Amino acid sequence: MPAPGGGTARGPGDAATARTEEAGQPPGAASMADRIAALEAENAALKDRWLRAEAELQNLRARTRREVEDARNYAIQKFAREVVEAAENLRRGLESLPPPTEHEPELLRTLRGGFEEVERSFLAMLERNGVVRVEAQGRPFDPELHQAMAEQPAPEGVEPGTVLQAWTPAWTLHGRLLKPAMVVVAGSRGGDAGKPGGDSPRA
Repeated sequence: MPAPGGGTARGPGDAATARTEEAGQPPGAASMADRIAALEAENAALKDRWLRAEAELQNLRARTRREVEDARNYAIQKFAREVVEAAENLRRGLESLPPPTEHEPELLRTLRGGFEEVERSFLAMLERNGVVRVEAQGRPFDPELHQAMAEQPAPEGVEPGTVLQAWTPAWTLHGRLLKPAMVVVAGSRGGDAGKPGGDSPRA
């Protein structure tokens, strides 16, 4: 439509194009830049989501690996307890033999040596499978490993809280307690065991 004075009328689109041309940009450059910016923002959001998902997957893998390892290590606890009972019975059998003497019968010496060799092999086999015997006698009472079955006044030269006698050793499975040692613990001296305020270990 002719404009007053003989010129041509310009619409709003022509004005935007004119502004773009005046800014030195070809037509459509502004809308393309906006689209590129939107795509870059979308790409950054997708990358962030992917990184989060990858971290969660790594955590899941590590947790699953730990759970499988724990299940493998401790699924045999019941069987291991029964096996250590056999080891303790073997030790009781050895301790029931007469003490070795210079003139003991050859048969008794051979029998004792055979039992001792069987015990050493048995304990080595258990250790290879994560089951370890922990001796208690003469050591400080440890509630993580010992169960006090009785308490006696501490003899001269023995600190209260020391294990005086171990009826059975402690056993661990892959570092965790499998079976506590049954022990007799030194209490206070001079008949003070069991008095209020004492530091006697509890069962």
